Amino acid sequence: MSRAVLGLGPLDRWLADPDVSEVMVNGGRDVWVERVGGRGGTQYVGTLEARVIDTVVERILTPIGRRLDRTTPVVDARLADGSRVCAVLPPVAVDGTCLSIRKFSPHALRLDAFGGSHVIDVLTRVVAARCNVLVSGATSSGKTTLLNALAAQLPAHERVVTLEDTAELRLDAPHVLRLETRPGTAEGLPPVPMTALVRTALRLRPDRLVVGEVRGDEAIDLVQAFNTGHDGSMCTVHANSPTEALVRLESLVVQAGPSWPLHAVRQQVRRSIDVVVQVERNAAGDRRVAQVVEVDLDDAAPLRLLATAERAVHVLSRGRR
Repeated sequence: MSRAVLGLGPLDRWLADPDVSEVMVNGGRDVWVERVGGRGGTQYVGTLEARVIDTVVERILTPIGRRLDRTTPVVDARLADGSRVCAVLPPVAVDGTCLSIRKFSPHALRLDAFGGSHVIDVLTRVVAARCNVLVSGATSSGKTTLLNALAAQLPAHERVVTLEDTAELRLDAPHVLRLETRPGTAEGLPPVPMTALVRTALRLRPDRLVVGEVRGDEAIDLVQAFNTGHDGSMCTVHANSPTEALVRLESLVVQAGPSWPLHAVRQQVRRSIDVVVQVERNAAGDRRVAQVVEVDLDDAAPLRLLATAERAVHVLSRGRR
């Protein structure tokens, strides 16, 4: 009875299960979960009674001051415990309300969770050499988790500013400033987009910037920042290979600055990114570093492979110290 009155009803049992990393509701009824590590893929675990999803969503969003209605049919937010929630209302969600809760993990993964000693050695050298790092991968491949593990290698005395749409990074360091975007509200509060966060962060005198994901007009400001003294910064992007990651970043810069010639954009991106780390999730659900490549300043030159999941190949040559 207490769960039905105070908690999230039938979802509580899955949210309380330490072996469950994500809880999903499809069409307002069907409940699916994903286990920690993604092993076994998503699993169907039951069905909600009619209208229960409406109560669940209301109890999730009311304490954090967010709303889900006809004027705001999509919500992406961070809960008080750090968990991430995304909810979509009909008619945007054609078959009924959709909900996904990615649970907050109290234990951040270390670098050794993503590969063997050769991968760890290469990545540690990359961070120490103050290389600008672009982490790329598909959805749910572990980009943010790896970014957090890389940031954990930063020296304690450095001032780090993190920028995210929904705050997920948890840097265990004494000098960290966390910035998070804010959507506009129905009450008239203006949005605070990622472009504003980037410009604000540059005024806060960061030693390094750590950006959860580059996906919009902020790309042009970040590329310029990475080229003007903010060495050792890190960010992620959705891409299926290191080469596609650079192309994706180039396309975002072109969208933000359409007057820039493509050749100039490509040169700027090549000068701003030193290393691309490709992360992947295999069929068993294990997340690992597939490739670490070094970016040559010559935009006609191929990427230089530093390491694969199986072995180290070359030694880093482009450090910024």
